Amino acid sequence: MNILMVLMDDMGQRDLGCYGSTFYETPAVDQLAREGMLFTDAYAACPVCSPTRASIMTGRYPARIGLTDYLVGRRRGKLLPAEYVEHLPLEEVTVAECLREAGFVSASIGKWHLGPEPYYPEHQGFDVNIGGCHLGHPPSYFWPYGDSSVRVPITPGQPDEYLTDRLTDETIRFIRRNASRPFFVYLSHYAVHNPQQSRDHWTRHFTEKLRHMPQDAGPEFEDWRGRRVRVKQNQPVYAGMIASADEGLARIVAELKSLGLYDKTVIVFTSDNGGLSTSEGTPTSNRPLAGGKGWLHEGGIRVPLIVRWPGVTRPGAVTHEPVISNDLFPTMLSMAGMSQRPELHCDGLDITSILRNEQSAPQRDLYWHYPHYSNQGCPPSGAIREGRLKLIENFEDGTCELYDLAADPGETDDLSVRRPEDTRRLRDKLATWRKEVGARMPRPDAEAIEGHPAETP
Repeated sequence: MNILMVLMDDMGQRDLGCYGSTFYETPAVDQLAREGMLFTDAYAACPVCSPTRASIMTGRYPARIGLTDYLVGRRRGKLLPAEYVEHLPLEEVTVAECLREAGFVSASIGKWHLGPEPYYPEHQGFDVNIGGCHLGHPPSYFWPYGDSSVRVPITPGQPDEYLTDRLTDETIRFIRRNASRPFFVYLSHYAVHNPQQSRDHWTRHFTEKLRHMPQDAGPEFEDWRGRRVRVKQNQPVYAGMIASADEGLARIVAELKSLGLYDKTVIVFTSDNGGLSTSEGTPTSNRPLAGGKGWLHEGGIRVPLIVRWPGVTRPGAVTHEPVISNDLFPTMLSMAGMSQRPELHCDGLDITSILRNEQSAPQRDLYWHYPHYSNQGCPPSGAIREGRLKLIENFEDGTCELYDLAADPGETDDLSVRRPEDTRRLRDKLATWRKEVGARMPRPDAEAIEGHPAETP
């Protein structure tokens, strides 16, 4: 069985038709959901990209690895953010390295963002690296994808070439070359990360669509925690970026079918964090989920996850089991017919029993540790989900929020004062977990305390 993982960048869970969007158009992903299993409660291991990507590669929480912020974040506030490693350490064993042992040929195509040379994909178990480097986003989505000083390293190219399309082309070429071997393709799109740039025909299409859509009389933005948050999905360029990625998936599926490989290939579709909705142009809305990229509220960490495993997943299946990006490593080992490696993916759970619709996953808690100031406004924080309860702890002032996600997925009703015992219990659990994984914590910033400017670019 081959494995194709499609990892989107900054795509919110609600950015897909199969998750409720009525403006964006994602027919290929929606078809994948009809043929596979859709997860309603899938989470990224972090509200920003690099840590989540590290967790996918290793099956470990970012806090355990020591890579807890995007590379390279440097923001300061009342606290000095925790120190963190600025690359995926070579001693970490990746899922690509394990699959190589089973005879898989592998390619990392697109965004890497897990450190500079010598920490690129070809040094982390991948046989091929196309377009992966230290960059977290492309300076431009159009060839040459930047300038002579900073650019995505893909050559040659054409003047009108669009990066998302080029990554699709490279994926198809790799599959063709390796059609007779088991392969693992990690197609890691730069889209839909800023800069907001779309093919002209898609921008025109969604501009026209918006013009003919019934217009909701409500506001386009609302205030949330002192920030302007988008509450409507109505940006044609962003919609065009999504459409290009969806079109690429359709082309890859068509190629797999033409090669007789579609029913011999697992397809996993997910994202590295929630949609960007509270800053930096706020191109999308995660409503009814709260917040977005950079926040530990649901809009920042709840992501799409769709898995089509031929002969295993029941078409159109939907599961509400909470899962997290750490789980993908051990699950892919099972898909490849390999034994588990718990000493490696110690924070991940093999979720094949869910995919087989055999049984629920074992009861467990999920954790997040983000001891940094996000570009999107969130202070250093941590979180835990225990069943239907979720607690968020603010490291600046020690305050906690408690939500019942089953009754309140939008996190509008903070129960922390009304349920003090649950609040204390979950806060203690979170502290115990941090100690177990060796999580690094922020510390007071003397300059900020004395009233000096504390934030750096």
